[in-house]
Amino acid sequence: MAQDAKTYYPEGVSRVSPYLICRDAAKAIDFYVAAFGAEDRGRMAGPDGKIMHAMILLEGASIMLVDENSERGMRSPQTLGGSASSVHVFVPDVDALMSRAEDKGATVTMPAADQFWGDRFGMLTDPFGHSWSFATHQRVLDADEMRAAAATAFSQDCHD
Repeated sequence: MAQDAKTYYPEGVSRVSPYLICRDAAKAIDFYVAAFGAEDRGRMAGPDGKIMHAMILLEGASIMLVDENSERGMRSPQTLGGSASSVHVFVPDVDALMSRAEDKGATVTMPAADQFWGDRFGMLTDPFGHSWSFATHQRVLDADEMRAAAATAFSQDCHD
């Protein structure tokens, strides 16, 4: 018997949610609240006091977190020497968010700038080693406009 489409996932949780492994998940949550404006939706500590599950909401999407636990194969980007993925988030004001995040300890890896695909876009690494990209959508381009904008952008890159 098929389940009702509204019951196969919990209310208030995105159907696809990043699960971030952090060296100190409690500090990471505090950072995401202060720097990104996330909402702390709760933390569950295990018997050892480390976070075994937590969730934040960021721009309406759920992001889950856990403390690093090498014995269970959960390693943070700091242990691995970097992150193999990035979390992308659309926000109302990418410049304000990037500035606030940098003030709170993030490292900007690509300053926010207008991009050929129509977004103002920037990238950073948080103090816990996770890569993030943020964008504010500015304009919609049709396929021809996108190709022309890309050709111009890549042509300029080759001549810089």
